[in-house]
Amino acid sequence: MRILGIDPGIAIVGYGVVDKEGNRYKTVAYDAVTTRAHTPLEERLLLVYKGIDEIIKMYKPDAMSIEELFFNNNAKTAVAVGQARGVILLAAVQNSIPIYEYTPLQVKQALTGYGRASKSQIQQMMKSILGLESVPKPDDVADALAIAVCHGNSMRFNSIKNFGGIML
Repeated sequence: MRILGIDPGIAIVGYGVVDKEGNRYKTVAYDAVTTRAHTPLEERLLLVYKGIDEIIKMYKPDAMSIEELFFNNNAKTAVAVGQARGVILLAAVQNSIPIYEYTPLQVKQALTGYGRASKSQIQQMMKSILGLESVPKPDDVADALAIAVCHGNSMRFNSIKNFGGIML
Protein backbone atom coordinates (compact mmCIF):
# COMPACT_ATOMS: atom_id res chain seq x y z
CA MET A 1 0.00 0.00 0.00
CA ARG A 2 1.28 3.46 -0.88
CA ILE A 3 0.54 6.15 1.71
CA LEU A 4 0.88 9.93 1.32
CA GLY A 5 1.41 11.64 4.67
CA ILE A 6 0.71 15.37 4.94
CA ASP A 7 1.67 17.89 7.61
CA PRO A 8 -0.56 20.82 6.58
CA GLY A 9 0.55 24.43 6.60
CA ILE A 10 0.39 27.59 4.55
CA ALA A 11 4.12 28.41 4.38
CA ILE A 12 5.35 24.79 4.43
CA VAL A 13 3.30 21.69 3.62
CA GLY A 14 5.41 18.67 4.46
CA TYR A 15 4.73 15.50 2.53
CA GLY A 16 6.06 11.99 2.69
CA VAL A 17 5.25 9.00 0.49
CA VAL A 18 5.90 5.52 1.84
CA ASP A 19 5.12 2.02 0.65
CA LYS A 20 4.02 -0.48 3.28
CA GLU A 21 4.62 -4.14 2.49
CA GLY A 22 3.72 -6.41 5.39
CA ASN A 23 5.35 -4.80 8.43
CA ARG A 24 8.07 -3.03 6.44
CA TYR A 25 8.21 0.49 5.08
CA LYS A 26 10.04 1.83 2.04
CA THR A 27 10.50 5.55 1.56
CA VAL A 28 9.37 6.65 -1.91
CA ALA A 29 9.69 10.44 -1.64
CA TYR A 30 9.57 13.32 0.80
CA ASP A 31 9.83 17.08 0.53
CA ALA A 32 7.71 20.18 1.07
CA VAL A 33 5.42 22.43 -0.90
CA THR A 34 6.34 25.98 0.09
CA THR A 35 4.82 29.41 -0.39
CA ARG A 36 6.26 32.86 0.24
CA ALA A 37 5.06 34.96 3.14
CA HIS A 38 4.08 38.12 1.27
CA THR A 39 2.18 36.36 -1.50
CA PRO A 40 -1.61 36.93 -1.37
CA LEU A 41 -3.40 34.15 0.50
CA GLU A 42 -5.46 33.05 -2.50
CA GLU A 43 -2.28 32.57 -4.56
CA ARG A 44 -0.66 30.61 -1.73
CA LEU A 45 -3.71 28.35 -1.54
CA LEU A 46 -3.55 27.75 -5.29
CA LEU A 47 0.15 26.85 -5.01
CA VAL A 48 -0.58 24.40 -2.18
CA TYR A 49 -3.45 22.84 -4.14
CA LYS A 50 -1.43 22.49 -7.35
CA GLY A 51 1.58 21.12 -5.47
CA ILE A 52 -0.41 18.42 -3.68
CA ASP A 53 -2.42 17.57 -6.81
CA GLU A 54 0.86 17.10 -8.71
CA ILE A 55 2.28 14.88 -5.94
CA ILE A 56 -0.88 12.74 -5.96
CA LYS A 57 -0.74 12.35 -9.73
CA MET A 58 3.00 11.54 -9.66
CA TYR A 59 3.03 8.99 -6.83
CA LYS A 60 -0.54 7.62 -7.04
CA PRO A 61 -1.07 6.91 -3.33
CA ASP A 62 -3.71 4.46 -2.13
CA ALA A 63 -4.46 6.66 0.89
CA MET A 64 -3.72 10.09 2.32
CA SER A 65 -3.10 10.57 6.01
CA ILE A 66 -3.17 14.12 7.31
CA GLU A 67 -2.65 15.70 10.69
CA GLU A 68 -5.72 17.18 12.34
CA LEU A 69 -5.35 20.82 13.23
CA PHE A 70 -5.06 22.09 16.73
CA PHE A 71 -5.64 25.74 17.49
CA ASN A 72 -2.85 27.94 18.71
CA ASN A 73 -2.87 31.52 19.95
CA ASN A 74 -2.66 33.09 16.49
CA ALA A 75 -6.17 32.95 15.00
CA LYS A 76 -5.04 34.43 11.66
CA THR A 77 -2.48 31.66 11.20
CA ALA A 78 -4.96 29.00 12.29
CA VAL A 79 -7.49 30.17 9.69
CA ALA A 80 -4.89 30.25 6.91
CA VAL A 81 -3.65 26.75 7.80
CA GLY A 82 -7.26 25.55 7.92
CA GLN A 83 -7.82 26.93 4.44
CA ALA A 84 -4.64 25.24 3.20
CA ARG A 85 -5.82 22.00 4.75
CA GLY A 86 -9.10 22.44 2.87
CA VAL A 87 -7.42 22.67 -0.53
CA ILE A 88 -5.26 19.65 0.35
CA LEU A 89 -8.40 17.64 1.15
CA LEU A 90 -9.97 18.89 -2.08
CA ALA A 91 -7.01 17.61 -4.10
CA ALA A 92 -7.37 14.18 -2.47
CA VAL A 93 -11.13 14.01 -3.05
CA GLN A 94 -10.79 15.10 -6.68
CA ASN A 95 -8.28 12.28 -7.18
CA SER A 96 -10.47 9.72 -5.34
CA ILE A 97 -7.90 9.20 -2.58
CA PRO A 98 -9.28 8.02 0.80
CA ILE A 99 -8.42 10.48 3.58
CA TYR A 100 -7.50 9.54 7.15
CA GLU A 101 -6.94 12.06 9.92
CA TYR A 102 -4.69 11.71 12.97
CA THR A 103 -4.05 13.93 15.96
CA PRO A 104 -0.46 14.58 17.06
CA LEU A 105 -1.17 12.35 20.09
CA GLN A 106 -2.26 9.46 17.83
CA VAL A 107 0.87 9.84 15.69
CA LYS A 108 3.13 9.77 18.75
CA GLN A 109 1.36 6.74 20.20
CA ALA A 110 1.45 4.84 16.89
CA LEU A 111 5.19 5.40 16.51
CA THR A 112 6.54 5.25 20.04
CA GLY A 113 3.71 3.88 22.17
CA TYR A 114 3.90 7.09 24.20
CA GLY A 115 1.62 10.07 23.52
CA ARG A 116 4.01 12.61 25.01
CA ALA A 117 7.05 11.63 22.95
CA SER A 118 9.27 14.55 21.99
CA LYS A 119 9.69 15.81 18.45
CA SER A 120 13.28 14.51 18.43
CA GLN A 121 12.10 11.05 19.56
CA ILE A 122 9.62 10.94 16.66
CA GLN A 123 12.29 12.10 14.22
CA GLN A 124 14.75 9.45 15.38
CA MET A 125 12.02 6.82 15.14
CA MET A 126 11.34 7.88 11.53
CA LYS A 127 15.03 7.68 10.72
CA SER A 128 15.14 4.17 12.17
CA ILE A 129 11.87 2.81 10.72
CA LEU A 130 12.58 4.15 7.24
CA GLY A 131 16.32 3.46 7.23
CA LEU A 132 17.21 7.08 6.49
CA GLU A 133 20.76 8.41 6.80
CA SER A 134 19.56 11.55 8.54
CA VAL A 135 16.40 13.12 9.91
CA PRO A 136 14.47 14.82 7.07
CA LYS A 137 14.37 18.62 7.19
CA PRO A 138 12.44 20.78 7.70
CA ASP A 139 10.52 19.33 10.65
CA ASP A 140 7.29 19.45 8.62
CA VAL A 141 8.71 16.81 6.26
CA ALA A 142 9.70 14.48 9.11
CA ASP A 143 6.22 14.99 10.58
CA ALA A 144 4.59 14.09 7.25
CA LEU A 145 6.55 10.84 7.10
CA ALA A 146 5.50 10.11 10.68
CA ILE A 147 1.85 10.69 9.75
CA ALA A 148 2.20 8.28 6.81
CA VAL A 149 3.76 5.58 9.01
CA CYS A 150 1.11 6.22 11.67
CA HIS A 151 -1.54 5.37 9.09
CA GLY A 152 0.34 2.26 8.07
CA ASN A 153 0.49 1.15 11.69
CA SER A 154 -3.18 2.02 12.27
CA MET A 155 -4.82 0.81 9.03
CA ARG A 156 -6.79 -2.06 10.50
CA PHE A 157 -8.44 0.27 13.03
CA ASN A 158 -9.57 2.92 10.53
CA SER A 159 -12.92 3.50 8.97
CA ILE A 160 -13.27 5.21 5.63
CA LYS A 161 -14.18 8.89 5.82
CA ASN A 162 -17.19 10.41 4.09
CA PHE A 163 -16.60 13.88 2.68
CA GLY A 164 -19.35 15.89 1.01
CA GLY A 165 -21.61 12.91 0.42
CA ILE A 166 -18.85 11.09 -1.45
CA MET A 167 -17.84 7.84 0.21
CA LEU A 168 -14.08 7.52 -0.08
